[in-house]
Amino acid sequence: MSAIIITKNTELMQRVIDEIKTCYDPEIPVDIWELGLIYELDLNDENELKITMTLTSPNCPVAESLPAEVENKLKLLQGIKSATLTLTFEPTWTKEMMSEVAQLELGFM
Repeated sequence: MSAIIITKNTELMQRVIDEIKTCYDPEIPVDIWELGLIYELDLNDENELKITMTLTSPNCPVAESLPAEVENKLKLLQGIKSATLTLTFEPTWTKEMMSEVAQLELGFM
């Protein structure tokens, strides 16, 4: 599963994705984009960003800190007017949601 991306500003959205790729679950040596934890990115015409993400588990030790880190980094990204993150556990994250890059890195392929 890959993230749903809604935008007209592809250059700014690429910078958003690049910034997301600097965020890691500390227990897994792969960024959260490649892990498939980002479900949706919606950047409207006013450059207001809405992020929907999940965690590998509802009991994840970084359940409080990781979503806040992602939201705060994106709020500071030049060109972004605002960033709002929604955490969801539907659908439940599975290893199949990881990119091929992540699966190779973690030895699943």
